[in-house]
Amino acid sequence: MEEKKIKIGVIGAGIQGVCNALFLQKKGFKVTLFDRDEPGNSATYGNAGHFSPYASVPLNRPDVLTDIPSMLLSSRGPLALKWNYVFKMIPWFIKFIMNCSKKNMMHTAKNMHQILNLALPAYDELFEEIDINGLVENKGIIYIWNDKNLKSRELENNIRKELGVDHQILSPKEIHDLEPNIKPIYHGGVFYNYARHARNPKKILIKLFENFIQKGGKFLKLNVQELNFDDNKPVIRSEVQRFIFDKLVITCGAFSKQLTDKLHENIPLDTERGYHIHFKDYDHLISRPVVHANYGFGMTPMEQGLRVVGTVEFGGLNNPLTKARIKNLIENAKEMLDGLPEHEDEWLGFRPSLPDFLPVIGPSKNYKNVFYSFGHHHLGWTLGAISGKIISKMITNENTNLDLKPYSSLRFS
Repeated sequence: MEEKKIKIGVIGAGIQGVCNALFLQKKGFKVTLFDRDEPGNSATYGNAGHFSPYASVPLNRPDVLTDIPSMLLSSRGPLALKWNYVFKMIPWFIKFIMNCSKKNMMHTAKNMHQILNLALPAYDELFEEIDINGLVENKGIIYIWNDKNLKSRELENNIRKELGVDHQILSPKEIHDLEPNIKPIYHGGVFYNYARHARNPKKILIKLFENFIQKGGKFLKLNVQELNFDDNKPVIRSEVQRFIFDKLVITCGAFSKQLTDKLHENIPLDTERGYHIHFKDYDHLISRPVVHANYGFGMTPMEQGLRVVGTVEFGGLNNPLTKARIKNLIENAKEMLDGLPEHEDEWLGFRPSLPDFLPVIGPSKNYKNVFYSFGHHHLGWTLGAISGKIISKMITNENTNLDLKPYSSLRFS
């Protein structure tokens, strides 16, 4: 069978799905993209818009375990829990705790660093084919912290030094010089001057999607709930039609588990719920994204205004938006910037997270013609292009020059 005739289905039309579809298309495959919604309406729409190639340090750190109680008890803290979801989260939390040793932390950090190093060049391959003028800015990203948790900050910076992650430690004066409108509530910070940010993540996604369609790709708005197989070939059915593929890629983010469970693979995927609000027309107050490391939220200047995004809330996919989390974002933003108006656009999205904070990228354990690309936690946007490129090379049996074993779903067997 010639490669150009091979048919591949991709389930999920967020940044992971569209990037996978484009790189597969580059290999000459006929690609059909499926989603229950229009492209880019889920996590891709509401994320912080950061291209974060520096973000190798995971959340599964030894020091985090001692911080969790205070995080949960603080109304200003970055962590929250829906109490009706506690029992469902227990297995995930147990696995998370087991991954919080220094050894496991460094395993995650090194393997995140491996793919993060390739993240921006992979995007550049896709951006060469579309007009992103005014949609991506190369002004870096700043993290600030107050005088708490300095030991944690030192741990992060030491890990980045060990991995060779380029970063600049900032004094309060240097922070002020870069972002004079931020109130002087900080003790120090770090600057990643090569990081980028999106002025409108959804617009970028739509431009990538339109390029996919213009090059012959197909999109079908369909809620895929069942997968079948015909002589080992994946089959997707609608009410009126049957689609048979040579290969299938699952890129449904936090919803991927609904399909992998039906493939008899118990992958411990859950969701970190994240929020955003906008302060319309106030994007001029900062020049680049600024993240408050202690409070676990960030602000990004975007076309829609100043986007304030963050918090980690464990509560599953079905609980409603929590107003206290919105209040948290408003209060934190107003502590950092004067003169902010009433907020707009309260949004809740779902980050797909695994307890070792590595994504799943690679073939299914049970079905050789099914591949996975999900579980990128806070870095789904950053890792969209490189994940798609890796999957495309896996399917064509090309050498990626990477150790891909750490991303395999087999690690949960």
